[in-house]
Amino acid sequence: MPDTLIVNARLVNEGREFDGDLRISGDRIAGIGSGLSARGGETVIDANGRRLLPGMIDDQVHFREPGLEYKADIATESAAAVAGGLTSFMDMPNTRPPTLDAGALEDKYRRAAGRSRANFGFYMGASNDNLDAIRAIDPRATPGVKVFMGASTGNMLVDDPQVLDGIFRESPVTIITHCEDTPMIDANVAAFQAKYGDDIPVECHPDIRSREACIKSTRLAISLARRHDSRLHVLHISTADELALFERGPLIRADGSRKRITAETCVHFTRFDRGDYARLGNLIKCNPAIKDASDREAIIAALADDVLDVLATDHAPHTLEEKAKPYAQAPSGLPLVQYALVAALELVHEGKLSTTQVVQKFAHAPAQLFDVAERGFLREGNFADLVLIDDTPFTVRREDVLSKCAWSPFEGTTFHSRIASTWVNGQLAWDGSKLVGEPVGSRLAFAR
Repeated sequence: MPDTLIVNARLVNEGREFDGDLRISGDRIAGIGSGLSARGGETVIDANGRRLLPGMIDDQVHFREPGLEYKADIATESAAAVAGGLTSFMDMPNTRPPTLDAGALEDKYRRAAGRSRANFGFYMGASNDNLDAIRAIDPRATPGVKVFMGASTGNMLVDDPQVLDGIFRESPVTIITHCEDTPMIDANVAAFQAKYGDDIPVECHPDIRSREACIKSTRLAISLARRHDSRLHVLHISTADELALFERGPLIRADGSRKRITAETCVHFTRFDRGDYARLGNLIKCNPAIKDASDREAIIAALADDVLDVLATDHAPHTLEEKAKPYAQAPSGLPLVQYALVAALELVHEGKLSTTQVVQKFAHAPAQLFDVAERGFLREGNFADLVLIDDTPFTVRREDVLSKCAWSPFEGTTFHSRIASTWVNGQLAWDGSKLVGEPVGSRLAFAR
């Protein structure tokens, strides 16, 4: 492939926005500067002042492979991801079979090789009976171990106190948690069934998957992490109440140390609230639940204040047929990767975040938290994972959705920025209107 020179860009990186040029040579960023001169045979792209960002790293997706490929697979969802400016992803273990040992983990890496358009990492999962497999994890093989401390599918609800204690005591990698208290949720379900029978309104979802269930489980995870000095990352914070449990301040402190306990939220918690159930129903049913407008505003403020460290998607597609079922039978989760970055950039247009903050939460922080080697930043020598932003409005249409489920909760929404180009490992993967070339996603390396 010929080298590429991007000129007249507005580069956004490590807390700064500055005008400059960037050269791609092979799969790497070969130069960053001002007034870089084109070389013979080099492709020159004039950014015309548009923002050039490091490719986003989504540390929380469910691409459904293996076992649920009728909903989604690595090929289709990674295509949607690069169309959305997400150049790397970390996939969850609740597949069929679940990723509960080294063999299942490597099987997923084999499946992604040559098929994924984005770079890929896969989590090991925890269950009540795989503590030996967790002890044996190679830290270079996975970003972390996922613990469902709440309702989940298959054999992945960890509710044995001794096993939980053992995971937090002995895991050689970061522990990431889904925090909801199952007994509280089960009691809420029973109460709402007694009131509504089989016709529970979807508007009750945030009361069934209640804030109290989130708070109780999050407190438990934090107490275990403090007891054992574990590296804990709490996923998809959905309530204002939980924010007080986390440390305010930059992920990397002034002395170079990192927070030991970190938290993230997801794009849908910044764009939707309880009032949207009347319009979207099961399409925004997810776990934990989208809650009140006051929670949404508090979450956005916590991103700006460095209480929440990471912004992710929790991309979890289901078919429209599944979502059309009554509330109790409709599965939880929604597809998000294709429009997550432009949805986050709406917060910039609204004056609630800066572009540098979006890049910190969606690119730098995941790379730092999970020790992702040579990605997540615009740095000479890093892999050339890049996204060019065009501040031209567009409206989301169902026919443009690339996820296999073929729908988006953002249909009909007008965003004020679009993805003009995405490069993965130095190669153009999305040209603003279509996918380009063959899949070139690589296995993520964890520098541990």
